[in-house]
Amino acid sequence: MKLSNEPSIISIQSLSKSYDNGFRALQKIDLEIKKGEILALLGPNGAGKTTLISIICGLVKPTTGQVKVSGSDIIEDYLKTRREIGLVPQELSVHAFETVLATVNFTRGLFGKPPNPRYIEGLLKSLSLWDKKDSMIMTLSGGMKRRVLIAKALAHEPKILFLDEPTAGVDVELRKDMWKIVNDLRTSGLTIILTTHYIEEAEEIADRIGIMSKGELILVEEKEILMKKLGKKQLQLTLLKALAKVPISLKKYKLELSPSGEQLTYTYDTKTKENGISFLLDDLRKAKIAFKDMETSQSSLEEIFVQLVKD
Repeated sequence: MKLSNEPSIISIQSLSKSYDNGFRALQKIDLEIKKGEILALLGPNGAGKTTLISIICGLVKPTTGQVKVSGSDIIEDYLKTRREIGLVPQELSVHAFETVLATVNFTRGLFGKPPNPRYIEGLLKSLSLWDKKDSMIMTLSGGMKRRVLIAKALAHEPKILFLDEPTAGVDVELRKDMWKIVNDLRTSGLTIILTTHYIEEAEEIADRIGIMSKGELILVEEKEILMKKLGKKQLQLTLLKALAKVPISLKKYKLELSPSGEQLTYTYDTKTKENGISFLLDDLRKAKIAFKDMETSQSSLEEIFVQLVKD
């Protein structure tokens, strides 16, 4: 997705949060979020992701800094900005003895919205909940309860949706199902911000990725650019004959020889125009080292994330 040139739908400047015991949950966060994008905030537990979301949604008061939603300050214009936002919390906090339809309609009413049966019906159908509309929430599966939370968050027709660890504790099949729901919601024009510690989740659905660690926003970048800037590629050669060691003539390539001596691995930087592969292959031929197979692989977002947090 190419990000729009419109003003940011969420603008965060010098945002910090400290508690009375001295713990600093957030440290000088600056972030601009564009309309219609999916931003994934990635980081380990305790990185500050939920605190950041809670401040934007008006649930936690910041120590310093400013947050604007659609140009309005979240503290000075709390009611106005809160109506722009839908929040799906990490916990399955739903009223067990209510029906799906009743709880979604009730949430819409809390935001001062008049009844709109057609919108609610379309919303529940889009989340595959319409046939469950008269079911009590206590009878639903965990996956269906998460869908109800999304329906409640969207009941008042917000422009922004926050998903706090939307697939925490669910199986792989349900996780992929949730990814499809998120992508479908984006097509309706929603801006979506999700927190996750699942690397594959950010890699699968996000346009941009923000990496958080110890209350700091280390980096925010478009996913493809991040992969290109920080990723490494490897060329793996399966040899016809095993080597005891790498010849001195090939030392400059910093090749890794597998314990069996049957595979050579060459790691190169994706940022450079000249990757040296053609020179390597020529030098292998001169050294009379033949190979029967070759393949390339690129470092995953997980490897990039681990390296960033470690640094």
